[in-house]
Amino acid sequence: MFAGLATYLYNAWQIDLVQTYGPRYWSGLLTTLKLVAISIVLGALVSLPVAAARMSNSKILRRISYGYVYFFRGTPLLAQAFLIYYGFGTFRPSLESVGLWVFFRDAWNCAILAFTLNTSAYQAEILRGAIQSVAVGQWEGAAALGLNKRTTFWKVILPQALIVALRPYGNEIILMIKGSAIVAIITVYDLMGETRRAYSRTFDFQTYLWAAVLYLIIVEILRHIWEWIERRITRHLKR
Repeated sequence: MFAGLATYLYNAWQIDLVQTYGPRYWSGLLTTLKLVAISIVLGALVSLPVAAARMSNSKILRRISYGYVYFFRGTPLLAQAFLIYYGFGTFRPSLESVGLWVFFRDAWNCAILAFTLNTSAYQAEILRGAIQSVAVGQWEGAAALGLNKRTTFWKVILPQALIVALRPYGNEIILMIKGSAIVAIITVYDLMGETRRAYSRTFDFQTYLWAAVLYLIIVEILRHIWEWIERRITRHLKR
């Protein structure tokens, strides 16, 4: 399959198309990487209080955080992007009155918000599961040494939990990269958006094949980087 794909792309190579749309593909690729990077970082920040609420002793906080996670994990990312981009547009007068329409009228801002809310729900569950996987004896041992709960969490529990969560975090980033293609539908010219524009002007199917190749390269690079990080931080666990 890969040999056939390579042969087709080689035979269909047209230097004029590359010169015309190559810079646009590069611009779209940078937009995709920027979108995913910002969303992942913001989502990680949001996931901390959500995960804390999921493990809280307060029944109200647990129910609110559960509802948040349930909604954003249980509905398609495309539907969430539509709800934010098109849904908030129906409340334009109200948003203008409070000064928020400047934010919601921009498709880029809506994409960032949708992706952040979506990934924060997944990251909260990843973090919660990782923290709960750490043995209770770690808490007890730290308490026996006189460490308070905050120090125990940041110095003892969280480092061990992040090792457990590392691979799921990597999978989440890969899924976000592939899922980012949907923002082309709400007029954000990421990699897929530029691909759709190139196809609409050339009607050449190889434009989508090149996009698939670029996505595959990004995922493979990220996968190797993540495996290297995992080997580095877990080297003390190997005997």
